[in-house]
Amino acid sequence: MPPHCDSLDGPVVKAARVAFQKGDVNYVLPYVSEEGEQEVREAFGLAVEARALGQTAEEVADRWFFETVVRVHRAGEGAPFTGLKPAGLDVGPVIPAAERALDAGSSDELTQLLCGIVREQVDARHVHAMVLKEHAGEGVAAAREYIEASLGLQVWAHRLYKQAIGDPHARAAHPRPRA
Repeated sequence: MPPHCDSLDGPVVKAARVAFQKGDVNYVLPYVSEEGEQEVREAFGLAVEARALGQTAEEVADRWFFETVVRVHRAGEGAPFTGLKPAGLDVGPVIPAAERALDAGSSDELTQLLCGIVREQVDARHVHAMVLKEHAGEGVAAAREYIEASLGLQVWAHRLYKQAIGDPHARAAHPRPRA
C-alpha cells in the first residue's frame, strides 16, 4: 500500500483530528477493528486530558494518539506499523482517483484510469513477447528469452486477476465474502 493510511494527511489521522475537534472518539473508531477499539478509546481519553495541559502537551498528545490509531488500524489490516509518514507524499494517481470516485459517487474516472494502465501494460508485455517469439527458433538462448517473456506475461496477468478479485484486507482466518 502506498503511504496513505499511515500518513499525517491520510484518512485515519484526518478522522482522529475530527474526533478531537468534536470531542468524540466515534469519528475514528470505524478505522480500527473491534479488537483494537478499547485501546483507542483509552488512548483518546488520555490524549484529551493531556491536550488540556497546554500547547506542547497538545502537540505531543496529538502525535501519540495519531500513532496509536494508525498502529491499531494497521494491525487490523494485518500490516506492520512503521511510523507515521509525513503529509504530502506522492501516492500516485490511483488513490486520489479512488477518493474522488467515492466523493463523486461515480467510478468512471477510476475505471478509466485503471483500465488504461492495464491496457498499456498488457500491450507492452505482449509486444515484447511477440518480438522475442520471432527469434525463438534461433537457438536455446533466444527460445529461453521468449519463454521467460511469455510466462512473465501469463504470471503477471494471473497475479493481476487475483489481485483484482481479491479482498485487499483479507485475513486467512477471517475471509470476507465477495459480492
